[in-house]
Amino acid sequence: MTTATVTRTTTTTLTASPATSATTDPVPPLLRLAWLASPALPIGAFSYSEALEAAVEHGLVHDDLSAGHWLSQQLRLLARGDLAAIAQGIVAWRANDEPTLRELARWLRVTRDGAEARLQSEQMGQSLLTWLRAQPMASPDQLARLSGCGEAGPAHYAFVMALALSTIDVPLEQALFTQAFGWAENQVQAALKAVPLGQTAGQRVLTRLAAEIPAAVAEAVATPPARRQLFAPMLSILAARHETQYSRLFRS
Repeated sequence: MTTATVTRTTTTTLTASPATSATTDPVPPLLRLAWLASPALPIGAFSYSEALEAAVEHGLVHDDLSAGHWLSQQLRLLARGDLAAIAQGIVAWRANDEPTLRELARWLRVTRDGAEARLQSEQMGQSLLTWLRAQPMASPDQLARLSGCGEAGPAHYAFVMALALSTIDVPLEQALFTQAFGWAENQVQAALKAVPLGQTAGQRVLTRLAAEIPAAVAEAVATPPARRQLFAPMLSILAARHETQYSRLFRS
């Protein structure tokens, strides 16, 4: 099933200044990136299949080939949606660009088109924020600005992740590579349980996604705010059906 169609247009490429955190982090940058992409990060990502479980229930995903196709489409959606939001957020956090941060926080809030999607984004955002506050990464001023931009509502995952990544002294694309791979690894783990798939089949799916991540990152960086979107109606329908699915392993 194709969840959405990507439209390519002439875009402006993002550039990000190096991280200028007011704190001193003893953890090397590459280890920080691996940590933030790790399935062991205590934010509950393993609890969500992002409608993959509903796709299995309706026969759309049933083996490694169909799982690879499904997750490939999801990666394209991620590229022009939340991954583009993270890219723009990293640049805005490093530039202390509060108007852009406020617009981004609002976009993340209004584009969660179902109860499960909103719950996932808010829950993972709050869990990541709890973790971030205990790390020597974001400054008190940045954490205060994060709360202010959220307009008293819960900070969404992509918004908090953009702040965390902005404090790490690595190029923008490198930060996005690790985020995209972390998402892919979590989704493949969900497929192993929901389809179910064997470990070797799961690695075939992950190999396909890893090969597609560079293009997804390039699209995320090249997507301007006006072209950032999450329009995928069939995915939204499946996600809504998952809310009342009789038997579930995952929360979305």
